[in-house]
Amino acid sequence: MKVKERNLEEKIELKTEETKNSQVSKEEFSSSKATNNTKIISFSIFKILLIIIFIILLVFTIILLSYSLFNNNIISGVSIKGHDVSHLSTSDAKYQLEKYIAENLPEEIKLKHGDFETTISIEQIEVNFDIKKATNSAYEIGRQGNFLQNSFYIISTMFGKVNIEPKLTLNKEQLAKNLEDISTQIPDKVIQSSYYIENTDLIITSGKEGNIVDIDATTKLIKDTLSDFSKTDKTVEIIVKTEQPKEIDIEKIYNEVHKEPVNAYYTKEPFSVYPSENGIDFNISIDEAKSIISSEKKDEYIIPLKILSPEITTNMIGTEAFPDLLSTYSTQYAASNRNRTTNLILAANKINGTVLMPGETFSYNKVVGERTISAGYKEAPIYVEGKVVDGIGGGICQITTTLYNAVLYANLEIVQRTNHQFVPSYAPASRDATVVYGAIDFQFKNNRNYPIKLVCSVANGIANFQIFGMRQEEDCEVQISAYETGRTRTAIYSEAYKIVKKDGKVISQELLSRDTYKRH
Repeated sequence: MKVKERNLEEKIELKTEETKNSQVSKEEFSSSKATNNTKIISFSIFKILLIIIFIILLVFTIILLSYSLFNNNIISGVSIKGHDVSHLSTSDAKYQLEKYIAENLPEEIKLKHGDFETTISIEQIEVNFDIKKATNSAYEIGRQGNFLQNSFYIISTMFGKVNIEPKLTLNKEQLAKNLEDISTQIPDKVIQSSYYIENTDLIITSGKEGNIVDIDATTKLIKDTLSDFSKTDKTVEIIVKTEQPKEIDIEKIYNEVHKEPVNAYYTKEPFSVYPSENGIDFNISIDEAKSIISSEKKDEYIIPLKILSPEITTNMIGTEAFPDLLSTYSTQYAASNRNRTTNLILAANKINGTVLMPGETFSYNKVVGERTISAGYKEAPIYVEGKVVDGIGGGICQITTTLYNAVLYANLEIVQRTNHQFVPSYAPASRDATVVYGAIDFQFKNNRNYPIKLVCSVANGIANFQIFGMRQEEDCEVQISAYETGRTRTAIYSEAYKIVKKDGKVISQELLSRDTYKRH
C-alpha cells in the first residue's frame, strides 16, 4: 500500500515538472519573436540611411563632375610659392606670380665671409622661376586622372591646401665664375705661386695654404636663400674649404716666358710695318731651374734670363718703309764744349732709328735711360734750384727740345711736356721741353695711321731731328706761334699756339701751353 502511494506521488511531481517546462518554453518563444521583429525594423532603417547617403554622394558627385567639366580656372585650395591662385585662370595666375616674385626677389644677393662682403647681381646669374610650368601644374590638379581620381583631388584641395614650388634655375657657369673670382678676394684666400720678370731675372714666389669658395655648396645655399621668400635678409654666408697651393710647374712657366725673337718687316700692298720683337729664354737649363726650385723651401726663387735679339730690328728697315719726311727741326749748340757735346750725342744715338707704331707712346726717359757716368755721360752745366751747376748729363734737354718741335710740326699728339726754369739759349720761350730722369718726362703719341721713324743727328754744332713716315690724305700744314705775354722783375710769361692749315686756310688753332720762366 505504501509503495503504491509513493509511485502516485512521483507521477504527480513529474506531471507538475512537465507543466512548468511547457510554460517556460512558451515564454522563451514569445521573447525570441519580439527580438526578430526589432532586428527587421533596424535593418530597414539602415537601408534607408544607405539610400540617403548614396543619393547625397550621387548629387555631390554630379556637382563635382560639372565643376570639373565646365570650370576653366584653377580649383580651390591651390597655391604657388605660398601665393593663393584659387579660381584664377593660368594667365592671371602667371601675371600675379610674376609680380609677386619680382617684389620678393632682390636685385642682388649679398655674400659674407667674416668681415669680407660682396654682392652678385641676380640679373647677371640669370635667376628664374619656372612660373609657366608651375601654373600649368596648378591647373592640372583635378584634371589629370579619371573621374574618381579627379573628384578625390578636388575634395582634398578643398579641405587640405596644396602648394606648388616652382623650380628655380640660374646660370651655373656664370655663378661659378663669380664665386671663383670671389675666391681670389677673400682675406684668407689660398695664394698660388706666381712669377714676374725684373730686368733679366725671372722671380718666382711660392704659394701659401688658404681657403677657396666651395662652389657647389655655396651655389646650393644661394638657391635655397633665393627660394625662401619668408627670409627678408638675403645674405649668404660663403662656404669655404681649405686648399693647398699648386706645385710650381717650371716647365709651364718656361713655356709662358720663352719667346723667340721676331724680325721686323713691312709689306707694300697693303702698306704695313711689322715691328721687331725681342725674344727671351732661360739662361740656365730647365733641369737646373727645377733643381733650384726643389733644393729647399723658399718664399722666392730667382731664375736668370737672357734676351734674344732679332736679326732685323724695326729701326733697320729701309727708307722704303718710311718714304715721306713728315717734319724736321734743328737747334744749334757750342761744339767747343766737349762734355756737353758728348751728352747730346749719347742721347741722340739712343733715340735715333726709333720706330713708333700707330697708337704707341714715346717716353724720352724710357728710351734714353738714366744719365750716369757708367753710361758715358759727362758733367756739364744744368739748372738746380735756379742756379747753374755742373751735373751728369747736362745739356741733353737740348735734344728733348729739338725733338719736341719736330713732333709739333709732324702734328703728333703731345702727352707730357714741361718747360725749363729759365728760357734756354737754343729755343724761344714756350718752344722748349725739359726732362729729369725719374721725375719729369717728355712723351708723345703716334696718332697717325702708319708707323713713324725718328732720325736724329748731332754734328758740326747742329742737333737735328727728322720724322719719317707715310703721308696721309688728311695731313695738314702746321705753324707754331710762340711769344711773351709779360715780364716782371723775377719772371717771364709766355704762351704758344699750334695753327693748322689746309690748302692755305686755317682749320684750327690750339693753345699748346702757357709757361712761366725765372729771370736770370
